[in-house]
Amino acid sequence: MGSGKLIVFSAPSGSGKTTIVKHLLSATNLPLDFSISAASRQPRKGEIDGKDYYFLSVEDFKSKVAQEAFLEWEEVYQDNFYGTLKSEITRIWSEGNHVVFDIDAIGGLNIKKQFPEQTLAIFVQPPSVEEMERRLRSRATETEDKIKMRLAKSAQEFEFAEQFDTVLINDDLSVAKDEAYHKVLEFINK
Repeated sequence: MGSGKLIVFSAPSGSGKTTIVKHLLSATNLPLDFSISAASRQPRKGEIDGKDYYFLSVEDFKSKVAQEAFLEWEEVYQDNFYGTLKSEITRIWSEGNHVVFDIDAIGGLNIKKQFPEQTLAIFVQPPSVEEMERRLRSRATETEDKIKMRLAKSAQEFEFAEQFDTVLINDDLSVAKDEAYHKVLEFINK
């Protein structure tokens, strides 16, 4: 496919992963670009096709699966698919950048399995489940049922942490951002 590097960030909701990824993407000396995932769900308010996700119908998603257009994909819930298009990786590498993923643990490990030498897989972990729940509740964007669902899913995601190259404990966001920056910089320069 190409010869750039792949930097995977996975974590349960409320870990700070997205904030850390945005910090890295804003660093002017890191040649990084964000991999936009494809999704078979409807856009949420404010989401833009081709910026937040590539929004596909279920039929289009399944058609791309049959064409082997995805690097990785998953059916998260019935007829609710998410995946990484191979064309997205090719686009980023052709621009001379390395790819950054903000992706679930299974998807991240699938990428690592396919490109073991080219991938740095970082699992971001909150200092405790209690702190993660506090962060989710402080967002005030989720229903109680959604929070419970995210907490249940996080228990499954924690089981994958040891399969990642690095577990980054985010108990102090500025320290976690700094650690992530140095790990990524070292990886892309080796």
